[in-house]
Amino acid sequence: MLYSNPVSRDQSVDVYKIFIVLHDRTVRYVRFTNIIEDFAHNRYNPLTDQWVLVSPHRLQRPWSGQNETESDVEVAEHDPNNPLCPGVRRGNGEMNPIYSSTFTFDNDFPALRETYESKNNDLLLQLNQNIPNYELDKHEDPLFRLNIARGKCRVMCFHPKSNISLPLMSKSEIVTVIDEWILEYNRLASHWKWVQIFENKGAIMGCSNPHPHCQIWASDYLPNEARTEDRTQRDYYQKYGRPMLLDYVEREIKLKDRIVDLNDHWITLIPFWAFWPFETMIIPRRHIKRIAELTDKERESLATIMKQLLIRYDNLFKVSFPYSMGWHGAPTAELHMNEDYSHWQLHASYYPPLLRSATIKKFMVGYELLAQVQRDLTAEKAAEYLREMPLVHYKENNYFHISSSLDGNVNGNGGGGGGGGVSSDGRYHDGTNGEIPNDGQSRTKRLTIKNQTSED
Repeated sequence: MLYSNPVSRDQSVDVYKIFIVLHDRTVRYVRFTNIIEDFAHNRYNPLTDQWVLVSPHRLQRPWSGQNETESDVEVAEHDPNNPLCPGVRRGNGEMNPIYSSTFTFDNDFPALRETYESKNNDLLLQLNQNIPNYELDKHEDPLFRLNIARGKCRVMCFHPKSNISLPLMSKSEIVTVIDEWILEYNRLASHWKWVQIFENKGAIMGCSNPHPHCQIWASDYLPNEARTEDRTQRDYYQKYGRPMLLDYVEREIKLKDRIVDLNDHWITLIPFWAFWPFETMIIPRRHIKRIAELTDKERESLATIMKQLLIRYDNLFKVSFPYSMGWHGAPTAELHMNEDYSHWQLHASYYPPLLRSATIKKFMVGYELLAQVQRDLTAEKAAEYLREMPLVHYKENNYFHISSSLDGNVNGNGGGGGGGGVSSDGRYHDGTNGEIPNDGQSRTKRLTIKNQTSED
């Protein structure tokens, strides 16, 4: 039995509808209202072809679990024992130059190698002749499949100073980082099938070095996430004739519920299917398959929107916000000249673990490892909280006050303002005729989050 039921919190605003199929209790999303905050529900991730369980009612659950060590520790500008600092000798004996901008080098302890040493001369000969995915088992046993993995791993330092992370860099310095990403991508793309740019920030994410840096791994195969996204985006393109993420961006711009920042070239949003508490995506607004296709203007506007997001992150708990992030785009062009990758859309994903304070993180355990991923805080609420954050970094604004926990009030009093407001009926408004502001000049509102607790 299928029926439609108009639901309205205020007759002066749009009427919202939900459609419920009673026999299996599924909900077709048209536009969320606060009614969804009362129900556990599953959200579909079309990129990974997986479902995410959202349990907003669990926010009333008290927290008595693990608290992490405060991550906003003071970092020295230069550490003569840090192997990523300028002029320091690394573990392999090589001396870093006295670099003044970015600095990129081969990983001293790579997970992938271009060539290998072995007592099996025949195997070595084939491997070193650049034969990809050499199979050790010629019989291709379906239960014991094994391919040799080849690749190249690079490390890229963002800045010569260890205490200057991306949100504290100038826009021009971030543009330099983006330029270096593209330079490295182009160098590696001529030899390898996949180039993965990624950053782990913070000890809580397993980052062993506080110096601002990322890694770039290139491989002769498509990793799991890339293979899945290639399949799902291709399937969508074949069915609808347009890239999935371009359609998704257009719909999110109309809805506005999950947008964090928006400019002429890029959108930052909490994806509808997010599973990390403050997970975000940065997606270009035109069709771009690979990071190397960015124009100069798009690189500059990307630097702007990246800096805005990372300042919001840091201001949320007044801490250097930890995360893992990375870029996904179509497989490298030069090795796939005859393949059509029109279904791909470039995008960056940020996966921060912090949940309700600088010391409480979300754990991926139990049900999430054995069944499917789950979250409590809805994507809409998470986007609301981030929009409320000022666009002046707390370290650069002495009179900006913010709580270090979401248990109380989050205030952005003075110093640049927030990024918009959410009215009592839950709708986004800022006096800009529906546009999401990105200049940090909008009036900052007081945001109260009551009884915010851990997801697990």
